[in-house]
Formats: sequence, structure tokens, C-alpha cells
Amino acid sequence: MAINRPLHPESRLVHAGSLRSQFGETSEAMFLTQGHVYETAEECEARFRGESQGYLYARFSNPTVEMFEQRMAALEGAEAARATASGMAAVTAAILAQVSAGDHVVAAKALFGSSRWLTDELLPRYGVETTLVDGEDLDQWRAAVRPTTKTALIESPANPTLSIVDIAGVAEIVHSVGASLVVDNVFATPLWQSPLELGADCVVYSTTKHIDGQGRCLGGVILGAEAFIQAHIFNFLRQTGPAMSPFNAWVMLKGLETLAVRVRQQTASAGAVADALASHPRVSKLIYPGRADHPQAELIARQMRAGSTLVALEVKGGKEAAFRFMNALSLVKISNNLGDAKSLITHPATTTHQRFDDAARAAMGVSDGLLRLSVGLEHADDLIADLTDALDRT
Repeated sequence: MAINRPLHPESRLVHAGSLRSQFGETSEAMFLTQGHVYETAEECEARFRGESQGYLYARFSNPTVEMFEQRMAALEGAEAARATASGMAAVTAAILAQVSAGDHVVAAKALFGSSRWLTDELLPRYGVETTLVDGEDLDQWRAAVRPTTKTALIESPANPTLSIVDIAGVAEIVHSVGASLVVDNVFATPLWQSPLELGADCVVYSTTKHIDGQGRCLGGVILGAEAFIQAHIFNFLRQTGPAMSPFNAWVMLKGLETLAVRVRQQTASAGAVADALASHPRVSKLIYPGRADHPQAELIARQMRAGSTLVALEVKGGKEAAFRFMNALSLVKISNNLGDAKSLITHPATTTHQRFDDAARAAMGVSDGLLRLSVGLEHADDLIADLTDALDRT
């Protein structure tokens, strides 16, 4: 029986987009197939021409992948979604699908290292000019946009500094020149922030992070209005081929069922950890979007529903002290992933942002003592004990 009333996010995470076969399975079916067969050559021709509905080839579409796309769209409040093989495939496609030689892109300086490679190195190779701005400064956005600006890219909260960009403010500025806004929402998750409601045209995720949530599979997804997806994303993905595998889509569907439970607990624990570490004598700076002392607390209250599962902390003594601290941890593991059930910590200056020189890292807020902590599902008291003990020995 069809449900004809609005559902809360928790219910959409379990039921949205379900497509059952004739066997009536409870768990979503995994259609592990590259292609499909047709009753006649005429039917095959009509399918490829778009005159007949149905699946063609796993690079274009797949029933399991489509279930994941529809569930993500329902959660995000988007009209359409397209899944990709990784988060960086989603970011890259969302930008490249919109631009041509001679176009201009504006991006915030504080981005994941691979996203900065896209803006700094890949786009200029193909004649697309890029301008980097302090994402927090709306005046810099106003000065950067021009008639040739086609799109803009931000992360909010940013990786790894947890700085916040005024999504509605940037959207208004880029829309004034006819450009679009792409928001990487992975640190906030769909639960705590809705960029499309704030004026963004496109939202991207690395589903490898919170959506899988258990460190198993790579994946990404691009979400937006149906017109945006059809005009820019659909054919780009179909022809270039960064498709999500049916198996990974099935894993992501299973991850979505518990996303709300996991992220709520991780966010609560991250807040407790942040409060416990903020006054530690070995910590020179702690940044957490759920704390009143975050430099952009007022903006966070306006555009986010809760904090994050991530904490950024700066250890006194630079790289050497940061390494001693990480090496002294026992429960928290050293890894560059995030959003996992296990708590993970990384040193961005030597991992995700290692290719940048000191000046570029400083401009992004990535110091030698900065650490990014992804809080998992362990008990908060156990995490606090592990972290404070390691700091005491740093």
C-alpha cells in the first residue's frame, strides 16, 4: 500500500526508493549484472533511443543503484540523484560537466586536497580559469565572480578545519551572474544540513564516509533539481563511466538504514570529546561546530541543525608533538578516512594536504600541529580517556 503522507528522515532512510522483484524480498535485491536482455531487436532499439523505459547497461543505470539514488534524493529533498564510483568522482563530475574552455570557476581555499587539485591543476589544463577565495568572506566572493563564472565549489564545514561558509550568502552572489553553486556536504551529512534549501544547486557526497559508515566501500552521489541533473550530470556520467557498482550501492542502502542512529550518537560523542579536550593544556586550539566558542557559531545556528562527527584540534609543539600524540593512542586509530564506526585520527599536513607548500597550507588553516578527529561509535568516556591520556604523554 502506498504511503501518502510525509515521512520523517529516519523512515525515508529505511523505505524510500524500494524496488521489490516478483519474489517480494525484505532486503533490497542486488542486481549484480552488467547488462539486460530484450525480447526483440525493436525493443532494444527503442530502449536505446529513450522511447521505451527500462535498463540498458550498468554504466548507465542499474536497479540496485537506482534504489540508492532514489533513497538519497528522498533524504536530501532533491528531485534527482546520480551515484558515482567515489566521492571525488562526484565532485569532479559536478564541476567538469558544467564547464568548457574559457569558463571561470570560483572555489573556497579550504577544500579537501584532491578537490584543490581539481581546481588548481586539472581545470586550468582544459582552459578553465579558477579563482580561490576565503570561503568565509562574502566580499571576496563578490569580487571574484564575473560574467564567465559558471559554477562555484565549497565545503561547509570544510575539511579539515571545520570552518563554515554562508551557503545562502554565496548562493545569492553566484546566482547574480548566472552561475551555480556546488556544496560538498559530507562533514554535515544530510541529517544536519540541507544545502539545497539554502540555495545550492548541487550537493555532493562521498558515500564512503557516513553513508557506508563502516569502512567497506567507495562511493559518491550528486543531487539536485531534475533539470540540473538532466542538463549537466546524466549524459556526462553515462559517457565518461564513473559508475557505482551494484554491490557498493547495496552496501550503501544497508548503511542508510542506520545512518540516523549512527550520526546522532557520533555527534553527541564528538560534542562530549570536544568539551573535554578544549581546556587541555596541550591543546592550543579546538574547533567544533557544536560549541559556542566556534568563530561562526551564529552562522552555524542558522544553517545547521546540529554539529558534526568531526573535531579539529591543534596540538602544541607542531608535527613532532602531533605524531607523539597519535602514536600514544590505543582506542582511536590512525587513518585518513572519516565517518566510520571506529574513531579515526589523521594529520592533514602530512596526508590529505601533504602536496601543498607551507604557505598554501597556512592559507587553508592547516598547521603542522592540526589533527582531524572523526568520532566513532565507541563510548564517549572511553574515547575521552584515550585522548586525554595520550595528550598527557605528548
